[in-house]
Amino acid sequence: MLIHGLWLLLLPIAAASGWAAAKWSQKSDALDDRKALFPKDYLLGLNFLLNEEPDKALDVFLKMVDVDSETVETHLALGNLFRRRGEVNRAIRIHQNLIARPTLSKDIRVQALFALAKDYLSAGVLDRAESLFLELVEMNEQVGESLQCLLSIYQQEKNWQSAIQIAQKINARTGTDMHLPIAHHYCELAELALKTDDYESATRYLKKALSNDSNCVRASLLFGNMLVGKGNYKQAIRHFQHIKDQDPDYFVEAITPLVDSFRALSKETELILYFKEVLKEFPRIPVVVVLSEQIRQWRGDKAAATFVADYVRKHPSIAGVHRLVELQLPLTEGRAKHDLSILHSLTQKLLAAQPSYQCINCGFAGKVLHWQCPSCKRWSSMKPMYTLEVEQDD
Repeated sequence: MLIHGLWLLLLPIAAASGWAAAKWSQKSDALDDRKALFPKDYLLGLNFLLNEEPDKALDVFLKMVDVDSETVETHLALGNLFRRRGEVNRAIRIHQNLIARPTLSKDIRVQALFALAKDYLSAGVLDRAESLFLELVEMNEQVGESLQCLLSIYQQEKNWQSAIQIAQKINARTGTDMHLPIAHHYCELAELALKTDDYESATRYLKKALSNDSNCVRASLLFGNMLVGKGNYKQAIRHFQHIKDQDPDYFVEAITPLVDSFRALSKETELILYFKEVLKEFPRIPVVVVLSEQIRQWRGDKAAATFVADYVRKHPSIAGVHRLVELQLPLTEGRAKHDLSILHSLTQKLLAAQPSYQCINCGFAGKVLHWQCPSCKRWSSMKPMYTLEVEQDD
């Protein structure tokens, strides 16, 4: 409700009322002083706001600016209040009216410009918002916040080159470490280059991504997949394996292309040896699934089921039970097979209902990996989830 923000506008009245009360015992004409504190239009505007008539209130306050420039702070507060309530057009009217006044002080003009830029940003009028934020940066005013808003604009527009330039300015002007987002911006450019088979540009962008953030998993994944597409499986394997050292949480994303690369080189033995070592450091169900499939192919369902059962006893999870039942089904008959089929269907539904990724910053969850969280806009915060897995001490 609008009433929640009215305290900003009522503060001048509260303060002035206290002053007037103090003066009451000192001057016989205090009543006249107190009346002079509040222009009639100011009180009329507040009355319209309290009665949920914002358009009438807006007209009153805009006319007041023409009468008394000392009320501009109130108008800034009112404009910001409208923007927070989603009434961006009203906020724009107020801030435009302020900026049009030739007698504004520099400080108030800067505040009004910044407020108007935020109005346009909220309204999705990105070109006008961009122009005002750039003007503020040029004026060396509100630099940090303006640069952050510009970065948001360029990311929305997918203008990655400009985003990189602004992120570098943020790093230089404010000291904020921007190497992580810059690395992702280069990855975005690499993905665009790969869509047109421009491997030279993609390679250049990915190297820049890794030079900004040596732990950029996304760059390693893109590098590996690009090399797979070119048939260079040996180098691809190195990039995929490096992900475990960069950020183990994302290693699951490299498992499928890594397995495919080993198999393309007919190196199944090396594959098993590698994943057995990985399992010691990274006891997660995706690794178990890979190993169980190799065991199944070489030694049959029973051996694979025994391997998975040993894992599930140490690391209970719905995904682990699902894989175990999957391997046990071909080994059973009759009623037992029927019961296992029901259990298999149940675990499958449970897994399908769970998100695959979750943001460690804001909690947003979904089935698709977003390198930038759609909710809080943090980069590399969406992590793979190991569904319903419970860690236990050995």
